[in-house]
Amino acid sequence: MTILVTGANGQLGNEMRIVSRNSDDRYIFTDVVDASEETVAMLRKLGGDDVPVDTLKLDITDIEAVRALVKAEAVDVIVNCAAYTNVDGAETNVELAELLNAQAPKNLAEAMKEVGGLLVHISTDYVFGKEPYNTPCREDQKGTPTGVYGLTKLHGEQNIMASGCKYVIIRTAWLYSEFGKNFVRTMLNLTATRPELKVVFDQVGTPTYAYDLAEAIKLIIERVKQVPEILNSPLGPKGRFHKAKRLKEFSILNYSNEGVCSWYDFTKMIAEYSGHKDCNIQPCHSDEFPSSVRRPAFSVLDKTKIKQTLGISVPYWTDSLKLCINNIYK
Repeated sequence: MTILVTGANGQLGNEMRIVSRNSDDRYIFTDVVDASEETVAMLRKLGGDDVPVDTLKLDITDIEAVRALVKAEAVDVIVNCAAYTNVDGAETNVELAELLNAQAPKNLAEAMKEVGGLLVHISTDYVFGKEPYNTPCREDQKGTPTGVYGLTKLHGEQNIMASGCKYVIIRTAWLYSEFGKNFVRTMLNLTATRPELKVVFDQVGTPTYAYDLAEAIKLIIERVKQVPEILNSPLGPKGRFHKAKRLKEFSILNYSNEGVCSWYDFTKMIAEYSGHKDCNIQPCHSDEFPSSVRRPAFSVLDKTKIKQTLGISVPYWTDSLKLCINNIYK
């Protein structure tokens, strides 16, 4: 089986490189740029010489380029890790956010429909947030985004569902990893260099270690290979998954680590596990850091469905955070 990963040089894409090491499937990693020297060094440190570091150039906003690569490489599955993720920047770059978060997934979906393949698409907790609630968000909950980023990601979901392709949409939250720019790496630096730090305590969710999510994606693909009937759509020409039936319970899944915390709690644990004890970390309200977009105050994801469907145990957030920080410093 051939699996194409988009956004391969991002956090999740790089973790997909690592989990692909021992797979019997053929993986192709694509992005619009090559992996940086820092990224390659981290990949080698975490996974050794077996980790694939090459990047095939692909612009997923170009549907003809996507179609050509899918057919040339006989792609069975696309894992879409690419997105415009600058939440504040999306407010002033609406067209770009819509292009990358809504139109590009539509292109991937259409290409997969044409060959009878599967699209695994990564979405976000930011599709929720406008309506007040204090219980974990379920997959069938109506999307109520509070800003352009969440709205364009919701449009991407809707475009995929309307395409007629076979898909699995995975909503995740508070993603971090050893790679690139993310909350953990930022706070590792700030807690090491500043005597005092204020962090909001009135936004609650669950951190997600990108490696754990990559492992879940790999397991989903394995499960689909074994039991194609769990897929959501019978449409498209006969291909690898042409026997799939419409079973909606597998079409959208939530995944984050277990547990609940605020950004303040998250930061406290980052400082503790890294040994940065000299920084005085204080809780504060969101309005002390004015932003162009209102972030979800409560975006905990209900993971009952993915745990029951795959029979998996999801790691607790502090356990995964320790692993990530150890990987960064080892």
